[in-house]
Amino acid sequence: MSPLARKRLGKIALNTTATLVFLFAVFPVYWMIATSFKDNDQIFTTEFIPFPTHFTFDHLDRVLTEGVAGNSIWLYLRNSAIVALGTVLVGSMFALLAATAVARFKFKGRTGFLIALLMAQMIPAEALLIPLFLSVKRLGLYDQLLGLIVVNVGLTLPFGIWMLRTFVAAVPKSLEEAAWIDGASRMTTFWKVLFPLVAPGLVATSIFSFITAWNELIFALILMSDSSGYTMPVALQYFFGQRGTDWGAIMASSTLMTIPVVIFFLLVQRRMVSGLVAGAVKG
Repeated sequence: MSPLARKRLGKIALNTTATLVFLFAVFPVYWMIATSFKDNDQIFTTEFIPFPTHFTFDHLDRVLTEGVAGNSIWLYLRNSAIVALGTVLVGSMFALLAATAVARFKFKGRTGFLIALLMAQMIPAEALLIPLFLSVKRLGLYDQLLGLIVVNVGLTLPFGIWMLRTFVAAVPKSLEEAAWIDGASRMTTFWKVLFPLVAPGLVATSIFSFITAWNELIFALILMSDSSGYTMPVALQYFFGQRGTDWGAIMASSTLMTIPVVIFFLLVQRRMVSGLVAGAVKG
C-alpha cells in the first residue's frame, strides 16, 4: 500500500471515528427533543420509533400553560438563570483575583493552598451538604437564591482558580513591568494588560461554572423550601410520581432547559476554544 493510500485510509478511519463519537453524544439530545413531540402512544410503545410519526405540541403546551407545582415554568427558568449568571459573575471575579495572586506573588503556604484546591475538588458535593446547609442557615440565606449562588460559587471556585492560574502564569511578566515603567499603576496594569490576555481563559471557566450551577440539583432542593424559589432541575422532579412518570412533560421541560445552555455556548464558543488552546501553551 502506497503512503498516499495509507494517509487517505487514516483520514477515513479518523473521520469515521469522529462521526460515530458525534452521533453517540448527540443521540440522547435528539431523543429528548423527538420524545417531546411524540404522543403518549408512541412514547410508551415497545416499538422503536426514532422519529415521531404524529407530531404533537400537547406536552410543550401543557408545560408552558399549566406550569409545575402551581408556578409557571418561566419562574423556574428565571431562578436558574439568576443562580447560574450570579455564580458566573461572582465566581469569575474571585477566581481571577485569587489566580493572579497565586501565579504572580510568592507567599508562605502557596503550595499548600494549591494542594487544598485539588483536595477540595476531590470531595463529593454530597459530603458537604450538612456543613453548607448549617452555614447558609446561620447566614440567614436559607430559602433565598443568594444562598444558592454562594454555595455554587464555593463549589466552582477551586476549579476556576486552578485553571485561571495557568492562564495568568502564561502571560509574560515583562509586559506588566513595561507598563509599570511607563507609569501605569498596578490596577491599570491588571485591567489594561493582564485582563485582556486572560479573558479567553475566563470565558472557559465561566462556561464550566454556568453549566455546573444550571444543572445543580441537590443543594437547590435542600436549601429551598418554597416552590417559588426552585430551579429547573428541582421542578423536573415533580413529573416523577408514585403512579407513573410523565415522560412527555419531562422531555418538553428538558428541551426548554437545554435551550439557554446551547445559546450561551454558541455565544462564547470561539472564546472557549481559543482559551483552552492558549491555556495549554505557556510563554
